[in-house]
Amino acid sequence: MALVLLNKADGVATITLNRPAAMNALSHALRREFFDACENIAADHDIRAVIVTGAGERAFTAGLDLKELGSSGLGAATDQKPTSNPCRALEKLSVPVIGAINGVAITGGFELALSCDVLIASINARFADTHARVGIIPGWGLSQKLSRYIGLSRACELSFTGQFLDAETACAWGLINHVYTPAELMPAAQVLAADMATIDPEFLKTYKRLILDGYDRNFKDAMALEKQVTDTYNDSVSAEEVEQRRLAVVERGRALND
Repeated sequence: MALVLLNKADGVATITLNRPAAMNALSHALRREFFDACENIAADHDIRAVIVTGAGERAFTAGLDLKELGSSGLGAATDQKPTSNPCRALEKLSVPVIGAINGVAITGGFELALSCDVLIASINARFADTHARVGIIPGWGLSQKLSRYIGLSRACELSFTGQFLDAETACAWGLINHVYTPAELMPAAQVLAADMATIDPEFLKTYKRLILDGYDRNFKDAMALEKQVTDTYNDSVSAEEVEQRRLAVVERGRALND
């Protein structure tokens, strides 16, 4: 049985973690298949957006396979190679990545969710940082990302207690964008991905890189980065192209309002 399912349709790739009986735990074999799926997507120039989700309704992923860690040691918890680290594999993708969080996202699973560009969730979704409970320092970004997304005090509370964060509260805190019923989650993710796929792919890759690179910098340096990218990119855009795209935006607005 494949531990990671990869489906492609209409410019959108869907990666499904497929160990539902084990709450989609990130075993070494699954992480390898996840890397292969990301490499496959990166090499496919027809793919314009990606959805990541878990099989079943119980778990997005419960994180690293603790039984495996108990026998092989903690190396996987801090491994930065994309072949072993699904967060790194996902972050290498240049196209937008939507996390469709169908169930619990715990510890390493929480880190994988935070590696997506946009998060939406089922009402079954819950998030927990249990690193302190198992005595392992996070190595895939959670200690730095979570506070930037939901604020320092909230992040400290979650990380120092291991308590679960439900989907509605996660949405109110700005961690996820929308909450759906389990039946609505994947159709909503597909609509969102299809909408992103209508944007010029090279522009979208440039814009994603600018946003993420700028987010890693202080505000002054981020603004300087924007000017640098703007000056290079916008000089190559003709007035005719701007007009064509303006008309397309107007037409799209009319279609959405009909």
